Amino acid sequence: MSADKTTAADGSALRRLCRRLRHHLLTRRLMQALPVLLFATFVVFGLLKLVPGDIAVALAGDNASDARLAEIRALYGLDQPFLVQYGHWLWQALQGDLSKSLMSGEAVTVSIARCLPKTALIVGLALLIALAVGIPLGMWAAAKCGTWVDGWVMTLASLGVAVPNFWLAMVLIAWFALQLNWLPATGSASLGAEPVEALRHALLPALALAAGGIAEVSRQLRSSLVDLLSSQQVRTLHAKGLSPAAILCKHGLKNVGVNLLTVVTLLANRMLAATVVIEAVFAIPGMGGLIVQGALSRDFPVVQGVVFTMVLIVITINLGADLLYGVIDPRVK
Repeated sequence: MSADKTTAADGSALRRLCRRLRHHLLTRRLMQALPVLLFATFVVFGLLKLVPGDIAVALAGDNASDARLAEIRALYGLDQPFLVQYGHWLWQALQGDLSKSLMSGEAVTVSIARCLPKTALIVGLALLIALAVGIPLGMWAAAKCGTWVDGWVMTLASLGVAVPNFWLAMVLIAWFALQLNWLPATGSASLGAEPVEALRHALLPALALAAGGIAEVSRQLRSSLVDLLSSQQVRTLHAKGLSPAAILCKHGLKNVGVNLLTVVTLLANRMLAATVVIEAVFAIPGMGGLIVQGALSRDFPVVQGVVFTMVLIVITINLGADLLYGVIDPRVK
């Protein structure tokens, strides 16, 4: 009985230690993310101040009097020193207030809440396509390493990396939208109100984004699996009579899961940034279109709010990946 109690106590102490380590990891990652958030918003805030033109003139008109321009600058805090403006904006942002659009007067949080689901749908669908196509291709190339199949898959992967996604987007529009008339060329629909139409509008942008993702997933997975298949562990599994398909599916993917999660995390971040161009090509009113419109009209609160939100999303994705490493591979804990 005493031995059982000692074992149970040791197990309880180990679980408490693991929980403390996970909490420590979470706290450390959050502390590391804070300087990234400050640096990104500070740089963007500074770059916006270097944009030619006076926002007060854009708001009041070219024929506005000096008194009117001074009134507008005082109203929006444009007459204050740079650091004071940034500090005031940051303090409000940390409280959830991203200010209002200088052009429309709409709260920036409302604009982001309206545009973010459209961008999230495109990125999420692109990730699903990249994984659904890239994982089988990578496994196929690894299983047929050195054959024509391997060379064919790697050639396709090289093309996927080399082809610009905006050029591919225009090709997809010309072929599937204008010539075949299968899918809409521009615009978007609400996923909650019209899910089928929303998916139809998001499919072509997602395919344009997914091409590079398919190439990256297949290349990285093929490289990781080739190294694994040449290991002593796999030779032992072959000797036990396991089929190559079982080794790939049951043991291969499990052992390269951490590498695959890293690739997916990087892809999600890259796709989020690439939506700025893709949404412009497809005329989608998402986060990319919002930041482009804000930059062209010198609507600084909109640009700063979108950047702040994007940085938070990237930090959250990276933090989630760090926590999932321990779930995929217990050795990481």
